[in-house]
Amino acid sequence: MAESAVRFLINQISTLLYQEITLLGGLKSDVQFIKDELGSMKAFLREAEAKDDNINDSQLQEWLKQVREVAYDTQDVLDDFTFRFARGYMDGFYGKVGKIYNSIKNLKARHQISLEIKDIKARVGEISARHQRYQSLYGTQERGFSSSRQVNADFDIRAQSLFIEEARLVGIDKPKAELISKIVDDHSQLKVVSVVGMGGLGKTTLVKKVYDDAAVKKQFQSHAWITVSQNFQFRDIIKNLIQQLYNEIRRPVPRRVESMDDNMLIEFVRDFLQEKRYILVLDDVWSIDAWEAIKCVLPDCNTASHAVLTTRMADVASASCLGSLDFVYKMEPLSDKESWTLFCNRTFQSNDCPPNVEEVVKKVLKKCEGLPLAIVAIGGVMALKDKEKTDEWEMILHGFGGEADGSGKLDRIKRVLLLSYNDLPHYLKSCLLYLSIYPEDYPIGVDDILLKWIALGFVEQKEGITSTDIAMRYMKELINRSLIQVKSRSTDGTLATCGLHDFLREIIVSKSKEQSFTTVATRCYN
Repeated sequence: MAESAVRFLINQISTLLYQEITLLGGLKSDVQFIKDELGSMKAFLREAEAKDDNINDSQLQEWLKQVREVAYDTQDVLDDFTFRFARGYMDGFYGKVGKIYNSIKNLKARHQISLEIKDIKARVGEISARHQRYQSLYGTQERGFSSSRQVNADFDIRAQSLFIEEARLVGIDKPKAELISKIVDDHSQLKVVSVVGMGGLGKTTLVKKVYDDAAVKKQFQSHAWITVSQNFQFRDIIKNLIQQLYNEIRRPVPRRVESMDDNMLIEFVRDFLQEKRYILVLDDVWSIDAWEAIKCVLPDCNTASHAVLTTRMADVASASCLGSLDFVYKMEPLSDKESWTLFCNRTFQSNDCPPNVEEVVKKVLKKCEGLPLAIVAIGGVMALKDKEKTDEWEMILHGFGGEADGSGKLDRIKRVLLLSYNDLPHYLKSCLLYLSIYPEDYPIGVDDILLKWIALGFVEQKEGITSTDIAMRYMKELINRSLIQVKSRSTDGTLATCGLHDFLREIIVSKSKEQSFTTVATRCYN
């Protein structure tokens, strides 16, 4: 993350300028220049990296790479400077002798660091100039183009999940029956059902099968399905809802709707639904604000109506289900048996697996950890391989990370999981990327990782709140977003260990390498 590296570096430089003015000597103006130039880049970097997976322009990618590199190089030089010179001395005669001795001893080092800082100053100046030349171009054409492409890609993924034949689905019968029982029971008020879980679990597919079920259809007079998504536009959603409601009764939407403001549209929908028993599905809700905005459209008119949400956010599910009759359904991964069945049906068109590739399949399914979209995606890749050539299957398994980084055929699952990553605020992206240093299936100690986030400068300080409390907020937010899994808790209920889904970890590792965020060092032993 270029923005995170720059932010941390600016804080480090500020501390150095404050504490080591006399040691900097003639370098102070150069260091101040670097700080000022990096500061002017920070806001633009934050905006650019907010959608960094959508950036298709090679020039901008190169610019971001250069910013990362100069930030890391500057940090190395300042660390070296602090180590060599930022030390205390005793008072009196011995203190003066110590200062003289170290000044002579470090004269060569000081000269070398001076040259390095001046070189970095020149690099920062050049990068800043490129930023000025490029900002207007990126801020207009490229952003709009790439954003549009991403919306279309995300729509294609979601649309595909709506039209899967139920006979091809695995593990859906039990959750479908449970949700239907919650929807068709007798009650006299608006009831909200939220289905929550990480991307790729099949939330949309499950709710679509419930929504289309004959027992559910006949319970309601009005039906509508709205895809909310990250790009939430209230007015567009309400107009879409009105269109669906009028299509169902086979009447044209009144012309006056086009000229209505938001309040008038709300009243229009409320009047339409006032005496009807309705079911509204809100698919892919990303924020409490989105739910609150849409909720005001729904009348609670004692007709046993339902709103059904799908979301990756635990807090959205909880906030939408505050009534006594409301229900949160936590989507669980497939069992080992269900995963096996789904993979074999997808790859071999039967529940039988050739014995020679059975061990490879088991290892692949272990990585997928019951995530249906991952199982279907990797099954599709392996279905193209010769079943008799075990080495080809082994290559897919060993090249799992390569497939996940966009060089293979798993782009669909990558896009689904990256939606959650791209939605993160900048400070959470750094925290999540740092987890890429841990091995697969490694139980990460929560207390340990919080301290590392703080030490690395990922935790933004706030007055009146300890850094540890802020870091814990970050951890809970990543858990809330279904990106970090809770592995264990202490006896008092506090978080003890956490981890990443294997497939998500592969993507985070790829992202971390791409951004030069971490480097994997390997040591050879003779």
